[in-house]
Amino acid sequence: MKVKQIKIEFQVTPEIERFVYVYLIETGKGCVLIDAGVAGSETMIEKAMLESGHHPSEMNAIFLTHAHPDHIGTANYFREKYGVKIYASEGERAWIENIDLQFSQRPIPNFYKLVGQSTIVDQVVKDGDKIYVSDDIHIEVIGTPGHSADEVSYCIGNMAFIGDAVPVRGEIPIFIHLDDTRHSLTILEKLSAVERFYPAWDQMYSLEMMRKKIADAREIINELEKNVCDVEQDIELSEFVNQVCDGLQMPMWKTNPLFARTIECCKRKKLI
Repeated sequence: MKVKQIKIEFQVTPEIERFVYVYLIETGKGCVLIDAGVAGSETMIEKAMLESGHHPSEMNAIFLTHAHPDHIGTANYFREKYGVKIYASEGERAWIENIDLQFSQRPIPNFYKLVGQSTIVDQVVKDGDKIYVSDDIHIEVIGTPGHSADEVSYCIGNMAFIGDAVPVRGEIPIFIHLDDTRHSLTILEKLSAVERFYPAWDQMYSLEMMRKKIADAREIINELEKNVCDVEQDIELSEFVNQVCDGLQMPMWKTNPLFARTIECCKRKKLI
């Protein structure tokens, strides 16, 4: 079973360049894709398939870790053109099937350019599910929420595809639930049978490296929580975010609406 990592570069704004990894997996009966990148990257994905010796019509399924634009952008294209079956969790389904709803609840710059079109979720998955993609290969679903409401990771043999479940130093920490994020780190840490971890924002991690990344992610969360606690709680949110960013020495995060949501969820946790 071969795994091909496809790096998809995109721009949120002319000033903000980003990238995301999607994964093409050969199953012996065609291929499956973990996540779908941004709209417009379908040609790159098709090219990667052809380079691997597979026609795009051999793609059988796309397994979405969550509903954010850089993960679902080509899903409708492949479903409509090749009949690819789309898998996602129930908690992410509404945003995948109705991108207008997602934008109303989570507006980001250039949203529609990045997300493409809504797409039907053909099969809902949940933690513990096992989906056979060939006679001897199955994908196990692992619930890893926190970054989004119902994000899932997918395990195939000794490999785990973990989306954005692990905050990475140097990147903006984006999550909507503090306790869920911490719990998901513990879940991933306990996957002792997994030897290779494939995130959406970094190269493949060995088990040893994954454990270091999880320890670092906990430090990132603790640093963030400490800075939230150090700020006067009754001030207006934008000023609250500014002060947290100053404390973290990350002034470039001040205008990011997704980081502001991270701060909000940390603040709510403190007030409970």
